[in-house]
Amino acid sequence: MPKSEIAGASSTVLAGAAVVDITPGGSVFLYGYPHVPRNSTGVHDALECAALYLRSGEGQVLFLANDLIFFDRDYVGMVRQRIMAATGIPPEAVMISATHTHSGPVVANNLTNAADSVVPKADSRYLEWLADRMVLAARSAVGNAEKAVLGLGLARAEGVGTNRHDPQGPADPEVPVLLVRSCASERPLACMLIYGMHPTVLHEDSTLISADFPGFTRRWLRANVLGESCPVIYHLGAAGDQSPRHVTKANTFAEAQRIGENLGRCIATAIEGISCRPVGLVRGKRSWLEVRPRTFPSVQEAKDGLARSRKVYEELREAKAPRQAVRTAECDVFGAEKTALLAETAVDGRLAEAVRSASPAEIQVIQIGNWRFVGWPGEFFVEHALALKARAPVGTYIVTLANGQLQGYIATPEAVEKAYYEATNAVFSVENGPRFVEATLDLIASGR
Repeated sequence: MPKSEIAGASSTVLAGAAVVDITPGGSVFLYGYPHVPRNSTGVHDALECAALYLRSGEGQVLFLANDLIFFDRDYVGMVRQRIMAATGIPPEAVMISATHTHSGPVVANNLTNAADSVVPKADSRYLEWLADRMVLAARSAVGNAEKAVLGLGLARAEGVGTNRHDPQGPADPEVPVLLVRSCASERPLACMLIYGMHPTVLHEDSTLISADFPGFTRRWLRANVLGESCPVIYHLGAAGDQSPRHVTKANTFAEAQRIGENLGRCIATAIEGISCRPVGLVRGKRSWLEVRPRTFPSVQEAKDGLARSRKVYEELREAKAPRQAVRTAECDVFGAEKTALLAETAVDGRLAEAVRSASPAEIQVIQIGNWRFVGWPGEFFVEHALALKARAPVGTYIVTLANGQLQGYIATPEAVEKAYYEATNAVFSVENGPRFVEATLDLIASGR
C-alpha cells in the first residue's frame, strides 16, 4: 500500500488486537469424534484466543475467536458480563466464536453426549480459567488500541474442502478478509477472516491438541505476509455440510499443514489487493429468536432407523467401498444413535431442558462502516448462509458458532429426506434456517 494512503488518513478508528494461549494443561479428553476414549498425549500446536477491538466515537466492538469446539449460550453471557465490567464494551457488541476444532477439550455439555459413555462433562476449572483468559485478551486488545485504517478483500478458497455429501453440491468458497493497519507505522495490526469449512482433517486416531488446519493458516500468514506479531482472528462460517473429506489424501498433520497453507496463500492474494481507509460507524446490535425443536419419531421407530443405518454401514465396509462413502455411512450411524436418544429424551423431559438452554437464540450484527458481520449460534448448512447473502446488503458476512450453540445442526429438508447425519443429530427443526434468515434481515434493517 502506498504510504500516502495511511499517512494522510484522518482516521477516527482506534484498533487493538491480542492473542492469548488457551491450551489446557495436562491430558484432556479430545472432543469431536464419538465412542473413542481419546485423551491427549501432548500438544502439537497451541490453542489460541484471538481478539480484535475497534472503536469509533462512542461505538466500540470486540471480536474473540477461540480454538474450541463451541460454547453454551449462558457461558458466553457470563464472559460478556465480565468483559463489560473490565472494558465497558456492552454485551451486544462482543462476538465470541469458536473455530470448531475437534482436537481440543470439552467445553459444553450437550444432550446428545448422553448417547456416548466415553465423553466426560466439561471441566469447570478449565472453563473458569478460560473465562479469565478471554477477559485478558479483551483487556489487552483495548489496551493496545491505536489509530488505524481498515480494508476488506475477498479471497476464494480452492482445494480446501467441499460439500460433505456431494463434492459438487452447495458450497461457498468466499473468504472475507478484514485487514487493520496502523496509521503511525503502516504495519498490520490484525487480520480477521471467515471461512465455512469444518476443521476436521485430523481424526480420532490423532491424540495431540491442535487447532487443525486453521492453525496452519494463521501460522503461514504470520510468517509470510503479516509479521509474526500480527494476530489472526479466524471465524467459522456456515460449515454444517462442508468438509475436507473429499480433498484430503490422509488424516495427518502433514495434510492439515498442506491444506492450511493452501488457504493461507489464497488469503495472501486477497490481502495484496486490499486498500485501507478510515471507517466511521462501529456498532453492535442483537435480537432473539425462539428456536423450534424437531418432531421426533417414536422410540421404536428411531431404533428401527438406527438398525437400518448400521446395516448400510456394515455392507459398505464389507464391500470395501471408497473411504469417503464408508465415513459418511459411519457418521449416519452416529446421527441415528442420537435420534434414538433424542426420541427417548422427548418422552422423559430431558429434551425440553436442552431446548431451554439454547432458545431463545441470539442473532448478532456487528457493523463496521458498510460491512456487517452476522453472528449465528449453532452449525448451519451453507444453504442458509447463501440464502441470507443473496438478500442482505452487499458486504454482509456470516460467522457461525457465535455466542452459543444449538445442540447440533440446522440442516435442510433434503438432509432430512436423505437421513443425513446432521439432520438425525439435530435437536432443532430445519424450518429454523429460513427463520434465522428473516430475523437477521429484520435486524439489519432495524434502526436499533
